Amino acid sequence: MIIGDEIFSLEEMVYKKLEDEILSGIHTRGKPLTEMSLTRRLGVSRTPVRGALHRLSEDGLVELIPNKGAVVVGVNTQDLVDIYNIRMRLEGLASKCSAARISDEQLKRLKESVELSEFYINKEDADKLKELDTQFHTIIYNCSGNRLLSKILTELHRKTKAYRRLSLSVPGRLVSSIEEHREIYEAIAEKDGERAESLTALHVQNALNNMLMTMKEE
Repeated sequence: MIIGDEIFSLEEMVYKKLEDEILSGIHTRGKPLTEMSLTRRLGVSRTPVRGALHRLSEDGLVELIPNKGAVVVGVNTQDLVDIYNIRMRLEGLASKCSAARISDEQLKRLKESVELSEFYINKEDADKLKELDTQFHTIIYNCSGNRLLSKILTELHRKTKAYRRLSLSVPGRLVSSIEEHREIYEAIAEKDGERAESLTALHVQNALNNMLMTMKEE
């Protein structure tokens, strides 16, 4: 039983590692992932690697090709459009729920996230700003009072990890994004759920538009 648990733990470790690398853009579409190279790099046996690749295949992140092994599929443009269209509606709902349920302490944390972003925009610290962007949205997810909604949105946000940088790389987008965060925060602070919902949907739509524009240019 201990051996079985150890294999499962190793498989989970390999799965999370590869998933993060694919979603971060380290492994690009079409790249082969061979069991032999992965076992050497990660220092594990083939069993957990094989299990992890099968799970990634079920997630649609890799394709298992007979006699060739696994090839990275990743997230394509249509996937991104679909994800952002879903986020547009669900994040709007999360903001609306948060406006009705957010506590004083949570509201304080949301405000601090916005103010820190406004500080770091002057420092031109892109990495910190991306971290604060994730923090801002996560706070709203958690404040919605809906655990299932929070879980779904966290997963969708994570799946676009490698592509959000494209949206934020558009000249002026970082500043606009933070201004939009400020407006969403103010709507939530004023308990205006309808306004918070519409502002959040617009914020996600703007992010998608900028990302698609950058991808087209590339």
